[in-house]
Amino acid sequence: MKKRKINEAYWFLSPYLLMFAMFIVVPVLVAIYLSFTNFNTIEMPKWIGFSNYTAIFTQDDIFMQYVLPNTIKFALIVGPGGYIISFMLAWMLAQIPHRPRTILALIIYSPSMTMGVAMTVVWSIFFSGDQTGYLNAWLLRLGLIHMPIQWLQSPEYLMTIMIIVSLWSSMGVGFLAMLAGVLNIDQSIYEAGYIDGISNRFQEIIHITIPSMKPQMLFGAVMAVVTTFQSGDLGVQLSGGNPTPQYAGQVMVNHISDYGLTRYEMGYASALSVILLVGIYVLSKFSWKLFGEKE
Repeated sequence: MKKRKINEAYWFLSPYLLMFAMFIVVPVLVAIYLSFTNFNTIEMPKWIGFSNYTAIFTQDDIFMQYVLPNTIKFALIVGPGGYIISFMLAWMLAQIPHRPRTILALIIYSPSMTMGVAMTVVWSIFFSGDQTGYLNAWLLRLGLIHMPIQWLQSPEYLMTIMIIVSLWSSMGVGFLAMLAGVLNIDQSIYEAGYIDGISNRFQEIIHITIPSMKPQMLFGAVMAVVTTFQSGDLGVQLSGGNPTPQYAGQVMVNHISDYGLTRYEMGYASALSVILLVGIYVLSKFSWKLFGEKE
């Protein structure tokens, strides 16, 4: 009887397992294989061993001078920054009545649904380099600048703009999970905490709120890692070209796209994607260490 139930469970899971294998497992295995080859999409892949990985760290000056530092900077600011902001907004919304909380949660969550073309159009108009751009128009009107600034074509400003836009749109499903986690904490735990000596809201957050919603915190952390690397293509969308001006907004996602879709060096692009995959995996494991259940 038990074996029959297990078999039935696998039958129900089989569509998901099939799709997961086809669209996740197989592409990852193919990418790992191609990362050890020279493949231009026309000729058959030629096995070259670790040559692609060696070239990335010893010959690719753009990767070492611009892509890797930009990726680390972008990830360290947008990932933890968006994660902390998500938690703080979720905690603050939990303190207000249901109706305004629902409205504000919808307003905060909605930018995460406008990724891609819609978001690029809005922010491209705001940071437009002529005098009709909203930011330039305001600064000119206030007398703070005397001529329009090319915000999206300037290496000085592009990364900062990418970080601002990414943080603005980072309140996604991780934020909703944290809000649900805060709202589902038993209020009697807070009462017991104040009896045991908790005297302010900061201690309440550290000793009760966060420990009581570790699954939601873990989910939010993993989503923050994934979303951060997904939004890396933002620099290309805003500046209108790949590579970005003087590689100021060039991150791993752009570099992979440049070699894979522009130069058709698929083996090299696969090696870059494997490095990115390993980075995401390491950060996800770190998140699990922080918020995963201890056995």
